[in-house]
Amino acid sequence: MASFIISIVLARILLPEDFGVVAILMVLILISDVFVVSGFSTALIQKKDADDIDFSTIFWCSLGVSLLIYVLFYFAAPFIASFYNQPILAPLLRVFALKVPVSAFNSIQHAYASRHMLFRRFFYSTLSGTFVSGIIGVAIAYNSGGAWALVAQYISCAIVDSIVLLFTISWRPQCVFSVSAAKKLVAYGWKVLAADLMGTFFEQLRTLLIGKTYNASQLAYYNRGQSFPSMFSDNVTTSIMAVLFPALSNHSDNVDVVKQMVRRAVRIISFVVFPLLGGCAIVAKPLVHMLLTKKWEECIPFIQVLCVSQAVSMIGATSIQSIKAIGRSDILLKIEIIKKPIFIILLIIGMKISVLAVAVTGLIYSFYATFVNANTLKKLIYYSFREQILDLYPATICTLIMALLCTGTLYLSISDYMILCIQMLVGVISYWIMSIITKNDSYLYLKDYVTAKIKK
Repeated sequence: MASFIISIVLARILLPEDFGVVAILMVLILISDVFVVSGFSTALIQKKDADDIDFSTIFWCSLGVSLLIYVLFYFAAPFIASFYNQPILAPLLRVFALKVPVSAFNSIQHAYASRHMLFRRFFYSTLSGTFVSGIIGVAIAYNSGGAWALVAQYISCAIVDSIVLLFTISWRPQCVFSVSAAKKLVAYGWKVLAADLMGTFFEQLRTLLIGKTYNASQLAYYNRGQSFPSMFSDNVTTSIMAVLFPALSNHSDNVDVVKQMVRRAVRIISFVVFPLLGGCAIVAKPLVHMLLTKKWEECIPFIQVLCVSQAVSMIGATSIQSIKAIGRSDILLKIEIIKKPIFIILLIIGMKISVLAVAVTGLIYSFYATFVNANTLKKLIYYSFREQILDLYPATICTLIMALLCTGTLYLSISDYMILCIQMLVGVISYWIMSIITKNDSYLYLKDYVTAKIKK
């Protein structure tokens, strides 16, 4: 939430073009991070008996890859800037790419904290990084720094995060390297890396093509439209999966336990995220006018479409994390290969129409990908389609009713601020009442959990 607030402040100061330029760079950094984060750190968390030698070995592997990537970016920067006809991309990329080596170190710290369930340390490091980087980014933006404000924010956030974890967890890289440990971990990790790389590349391909085919402003509207649903879903899903993934890994040999844990996660995630995304789609217009001003009005339809897409994708992402946790990295690569031809076809169709059509075809793909992921989970842990639908049904119905009630307030002849307040009030009260009336399992579970925490 703190990072979202900072992004709102920056959006009010900077121009959409600034966000569009950095969005292109962000895609390159995200793809690079897969090489130094995904397969390596996942292998450490998944391995039950990972020791200090394993962590140090993977750290040196990750650091070596990250330095190689930085060198490639440094020399490729002018060519990338020329391809997009944006000269400023070259110096920005050479600085922004420094985040990759920082991520190499940070990813092993995160893997260690996850492996040992040190989730409070995550909170402190993330909060510190967000707060400090926010100050830096806003200060540079106010001094007419443009896109440099965003680059400085991203890099400083990663650096502060690593520094805080350096003082709050006991792990430190050692001057040791085990070839045998590297072979075992890479044997599992490379399949996860390949699957995540394929998924990340194709997911970010939309941004790369929009930036090339259209303009920086259109790309900024698309990305800003994506940031609202991502803020709601990512914070909830990431928090739950950060706990669920190592827990599933510890019980990966017990299918019944894994299935029950996954079902609980799906019910809770859908109960929390569905109304947030549904509500976000309904209040998109007054929300954008109030938070971002009317210069960002063109991102409203993107928010509405991408909220639905994010809700569908979230369930598929839970399936993917579950497959990783039980150690079936070979399956991940296979299902990504199965899904991507449909992705390419839909993306081509969308690109030929408009940027909004790209978002709509992305929604269609989300349904398809979630079906493929769910079918795989059915085969691995016997989580049937019927059970999956039953687990999603309560949150889906309650969200649709809530959305219908909130939609009626859009026709009131009052200010955007008043409409937003009324919609939020109607949404929260109606969803809460429906949860009580239906005795929603997730509502009762969360209520008991929160009550127990308060009593402590």
